[in-house]
Amino acid sequence: MYYKEKLYMCGIAGYQGNKPVELISQMAAAVCHRGPDNLSFHNFSDHVTALAHTRLSIIDLSTNSNQPLWNTEKSHCIVFNGEIYNYKQLRGDLKRKNYRFNSKGDAEVLLNIYIEHGEEGLQKLNGIFAFAIWTEKDQSLFIARDQMGVKPIYYAESKSGFIFASELKSLLCDQSISRCIDRTAIAHYLRYLWCPSPMTPLTAVKKLDPGCCLKIKGGRILEHRRYFELPQNTYQPLDFEQSETLLYETLQNAVEQQLAADVKIGAFLSGGLDSSTIVAIAAQKLEAKNLPCYTIGFCGGSAEGMHEDLPYAMKVAKYLGVPLEVVRIEADIINDLPKLIFQLDEPQADLAPLSSWYISALAREQGVKVLLSGAGGDDLFAGYRRHFALTSEKYWTGLPKKIRKILQIVTGMLPKKYPFLRRISKAFEYASLNEMERLAKYFHWLNSDMVSNLFAEPFTLRGDPLIEYLGELPDAMSSLQKMLQLDSKFFLPDHNLNYTDKVSMAEGVEIRVPLIDLEVVHMAAKIPDTYKQRGRQGKWIFKKAMERLLPEEIIYRPKTGFGGPLRPWIRNELRSTVDEVLSEYSVNSRGLFSYGKVKELVEKDRAGKIDAAYTILSMMSIEFWCRQFIDVPVPMNCS
Repeated sequence: MYYKEKLYMCGIAGYQGNKPVELISQMAAAVCHRGPDNLSFHNFSDHVTALAHTRLSIIDLSTNSNQPLWNTEKSHCIVFNGEIYNYKQLRGDLKRKNYRFNSKGDAEVLLNIYIEHGEEGLQKLNGIFAFAIWTEKDQSLFIARDQMGVKPIYYAESKSGFIFASELKSLLCDQSISRCIDRTAIAHYLRYLWCPSPMTPLTAVKKLDPGCCLKIKGGRILEHRRYFELPQNTYQPLDFEQSETLLYETLQNAVEQQLAADVKIGAFLSGGLDSSTIVAIAAQKLEAKNLPCYTIGFCGGSAEGMHEDLPYAMKVAKYLGVPLEVVRIEADIINDLPKLIFQLDEPQADLAPLSSWYISALAREQGVKVLLSGAGGDDLFAGYRRHFALTSEKYWTGLPKKIRKILQIVTGMLPKKYPFLRRISKAFEYASLNEMERLAKYFHWLNSDMVSNLFAEPFTLRGDPLIEYLGELPDAMSSLQKMLQLDSKFFLPDHNLNYTDKVSMAEGVEIRVPLIDLEVVHMAAKIPDTYKQRGRQGKWIFKKAMERLLPEEIIYRPKTGFGGPLRPWIRNELRSTVDEVLSEYSVNSRGLFSYGKVKELVEKDRAGKIDAAYTILSMMSIEFWCRQFIDVPVPMNCS
């Protein structure tokens, strides 16, 4: 099952090695939806290196910024996906050093920054980017991904050389890449609903970690280095009022900087704090009437224990005077799940990407090429329910382990069909474990034993990338600080930012994320825990700062998500779809999972004995992914 509909920021691809000459054009075609404004590729003088670029014109709309782009001396060439927000400042610095430019865009600035400073130039960049630079003199490639992982890079190394692209599907135009499924990665998709970098569903393909770079020569990886580490909490001698004022000013600067564009800009508006903040600041910088905003509306949110976004989004739009478009969501959005999985490149199990995709499609239809998003606020300032649950542990972690084990068992027996009881059960699910294990388990949707039990062949899921990372953090860090590191290191790039990029690029729309601007990231690291999570109030200092711009009913509204009421849908409207995708024939033919165990899981979920809706969606997503990336010889856009 795969799709041949024509889909409209940029996409990059390339290789170095013994590859068919036609491969580079096929790879470019596979990511053409990312950049409908221009498609170009170039084969270099070594006869084994090629780069391709599909362009979405945002800054300098002229053909002078088309890529692959050479510097004026023809010594280096770049393909670049993203935006460098401080490029004007960097351009001025370079001009003072007598660098010449043929364009007015940021790609040529980035290229010359690398020529001037080498890898150290990455420290000067504030933006979202994934790029590759060819150096003619030593015939090497330098590849890098932005600090927070907004823009993706997939790569593979084999006997025939090195290959990379913005999307996994582009790599699979190369028939020499093994389609062998990585069962550990599949287990992680079940456990987290996403997979930590650098793993992908294929053993042969990796994701370049955020803040990392590669040096390629002779078709081999010579260096793989991390150039950026997430800032750890460095409390400053500022009182609350000073911290709140500095945060407000930093947010203002971040949004203003990311409004740079030569095209029409819009914004997501869920009516939550994060998106409302972005829209409020942007509406100050632009004319509010010229900032189109987009939200979703769906029925059944109360069944998920959530409040519907739409009424709040409408209140914010009216308050700020911005136009608002509403995309209506129904249960039949599940029919678009296969197409979504194809665009995501990975079997992520979440309906929120579909909502973002529909909004991106409407925005593009209305001539909007850039959308501002509130992604990242929860990850930096403690806005998820797990952050409150973690800070509530102080009331029971001092109890003897035997008592905590009893709490775990008793709460585990609570009915899972009621949101409040489900959350209590989740809070104590790992009560008997040590701190490091508990922190990682907050990100689990299914425990390791249950994950292993679902596989058709004996399989033991060993290790946990999150626990391994926690072991690298200083013991002096608080539990909340460590959890926020996990959010920023894994959950944000591997889940939220991956789908944010992929679904917007499916429509040729760039999404910008001011709340994870590097200045905001560093500012957040200076804020004490008590200013972030204060009792039941997450993002407390953020909320206090925004009282200057937004009404309290928006700032302190109940939290919800941007997806849909999956649990009741899985058990009712989508029941027949679940039965078809996870049928005995389908599961046994795939050979990954045990049909008996899958059937048992589905039946227990329908009976309300366990909460497995997202695990069921995950198994469906994995099946859809296999149908499109394994069962067909070449993904749909490769031609």
